[in-house]
Amino acid sequence: MTGLLIQECHVLCLSGQKFNLSEILIFCSFAVNPMEGEALVIKCPKRSSAVKITWYHMDTHKIIPAEEEGSRVFSRGNLLWFLPTSREDSGNYTCVTHFSRNRTKSYSVQVHSYKPGGCFPNRSNYANETGRGRVTCPTIDNYENATVVQWYKDCKPLQGQRYLKEGKYIYIENPRREDDGYYTCQFIYAHKGNVFNVSATRIFISDDKYSPLRPEIIFPRNKEVVEAELGAALSLKCQARLGIKKEPLAAVKWDVNNIPVESLGFSRFHEESNFFNGPDQVYYGETTLNITEVKKEDLQSSFTCIALNIICNTRVKVTLQLKVQSGGVLPNVLLITGCLVLLGAIAVSVIFYQSFRVDIVLLYREIFQPYSVKDDEKTYDAYVIYPKNHNSEANFVEYFVYQVMPDILENKCGYKLCIYGRDIYPGEDAASAIEKRMQNSRRLIILLTHQLVNSKEDAYDQHIALYSALIQNDTKVILLEMETIGSYGKLQESLRFIIKQQGTIKWKEEHTVHPQSPKSKFWKQVRYHMPLTPRASHSANTR
Repeated sequence: MTGLLIQECHVLCLSGQKFNLSEILIFCSFAVNPMEGEALVIKCPKRSSAVKITWYHMDTHKIIPAEEEGSRVFSRGNLLWFLPTSREDSGNYTCVTHFSRNRTKSYSVQVHSYKPGGCFPNRSNYANETGRGRVTCPTIDNYENATVVQWYKDCKPLQGQRYLKEGKYIYIENPRREDDGYYTCQFIYAHKGNVFNVSATRIFISDDKYSPLRPEIIFPRNKEVVEAELGAALSLKCQARLGIKKEPLAAVKWDVNNIPVESLGFSRFHEESNFFNGPDQVYYGETTLNITEVKKEDLQSSFTCIALNIICNTRVKVTLQLKVQSGGVLPNVLLITGCLVLLGAIAVSVIFYQSFRVDIVLLYREIFQPYSVKDDEKTYDAYVIYPKNHNSEANFVEYFVYQVMPDILENKCGYKLCIYGRDIYPGEDAASAIEKRMQNSRRLIILLTHQLVNSKEDAYDQHIALYSALIQNDTKVILLEMETIGSYGKLQESLRFIIKQQGTIKWKEEHTVHPQSPKSKFWKQVRYHMPLTPRASHSANTR
C-alpha cells in the first residue's frame, strides 16, 4: 500500500560529493507505506517530457538504474518501480528534476514494509473530497490498465447497496459519520506477463464535526521494556490515534498496576496530556507519565497506557528494568557459585512447571479462587465454532457440542457457552447475531475435524473468529482437534498460524466410552485456557 504526504520542505546546498552535483537541492519529504510483495510505482512530478529525471537511493547514495532483464527495482523517466516490494527496500529515495541553470528539485520518499495477511497500513496520507461521498482509488493512474478488484473500509470488505463501485471510484449514498474511516482499494497490475497485487488507502471524512476510529496506540509497543536508574527521574510517553477531527469523548492515560495515576496519590507520579490534529485531520492524543524518582518497587510494577473513545479502548503494557551500569568490580567466586546455583534451581523449577503447569495453575485457582472478577461486560465465556452437518444424520461432533461440552463446562465448571444452534434464536439475522455473540464472548472455541479441513469454503462464524483473533487481536482462540488431522497443510493459513503459535488440544477416542470428568487431561487443558470466572472454583485461565 502506498501513502503520500508532503511533510516538510527545506533547502540544502550540496558540495557535490554525494551525487556529483554542486547545486541547490529543494527537499520535500513524502511518506510511502507499501505492503510487502505488492507492486509499487512512485511518480516524480515534472513540468515537461523534456526534463531529465534521476532517481537516487539516499541511504546508499547510488543512482537507481533503468530497467534491465529481470530487474526488480528500476527507474523509467519520472517513475520509480518496485516489482514487487521487499523488506530491504525500506529507505529514502529521491528524484532529481534538472531545470535550467542547474537548479534541482528533489523529493525524499520513505518506504516501509508490512507482513502480508495483516491489516492494511492505516497511515493513509491521501486527502479526499470531504463529505461529497466519492472516494478515489489513490495511485491507480500510475499503473497502466490496472483493474480494481475489491474495496475495504477499515480492513473489512465493503459491501451493501449504499456503495456503488465504478472504475477507480466508489460512491457512498448519503454519507454520514459512520462512513468516516480508511478506504482501501485493491487492484491488479500486469507487467511483461507478470501479475502483481497493489493496494492503496485514503481517508474519507464526512461533514460531521468528528468521527471516532478504533483507538490505535502508536507507541510504545506492547510489552516493551524500558531501562531506568534507581533514584533518577523517568518519563514514559504514549501516543495514540483516536479518530478524525477533534474527539469530544476521548482520552489517553496511564495506569500503574491497574490503578489510574490520578488515584495513586503519590507525588512522584503525574501525567501531562496533549491532543492535536495530524495530517488529513486525524486526531491524536499524547500523554507523558513523569516519575520524579524511580524506586525499587517500580521495577516489579506494570505500567499500562490506555487509549479510549466512544468505540472501545486499547491498551499496551510497559515494564521497567534496571539500567546496566558499565564497569564495576569483577564478581568473586561466591557470587559466581550463587548465580550457578540460582540458575540451576530456576532451570529445575521451569522444567517442573512446564511438566505440571496445567495442574499447578488449576490447583492454585481452586485454593486461591478470587471472590470477585472485574466485569468486562461480556455475556459468554466462549463462543463455540464447529463444522455444520448439512444432512440429517447425527454425528459425534454435534453430540459433543450439544451434550458433552455443556455438561462439563456449564454444569460442572460454571461457564456460559454460546452455541450456534442453541443460543441464536429463530428469526434473528444470522450474520449480525454471530458477530454480536462473538463480540460478547471472552474466548473462541474452534473444533477441528476432517470436515472442516476438506471444506472448500469458510463458514461465516469461522471467518469472523479468525479476523477477530488475528487482525483485531482482542479474543483468544482455543483449538480442539476432535480427529487426528495429521498434516495441517490443507488448513487455511490463518488457522495454521494459530496452531504454530499455541498448538491444539487433542481429543482421544477412549474418552468417548468413559463418563466425562472435568479432571480428565483433555478437560484440564480446556479449563486452563478458559477465562477466569467467579461462578465456580473450577475456573481456568485469567483474561
